[in-house]
Amino acid sequence: MPSQFLHIEECTHLRDYLLLVRFNNGDICEVDLSSELHGEVFEPLRSPAAFKAFHLSKDTGTVEWDNGADFAPEFLHEIGKAVPRGRTQ
Repeated sequence: MPSQFLHIEECTHLRDYLLLVRFNNGDICEVDLSSELHGEVFEPLRSPAAFKAFHLSKDTGTVEWDNGADFAPEFLHEIGKAVPRGRTQ
């Protein structure tokens, strides 16, 4: 079976630093990034307004912020908590 690159198809801000992420493999995960916002590029995202200002990049297939911060889809999938299919929040 060929390997599939993981990409994010949809991402919604739920609250605080919690995102609802839908991946191209059909998985949906709640991803809490509250403990991941350290280091020069991620610390500005501790501001709730800055954190909410993400977008999906078609070039990289992941969540990005205007300051250049991003997380690999594989990492987001790994730390995310699976949401049962049919439940979105």
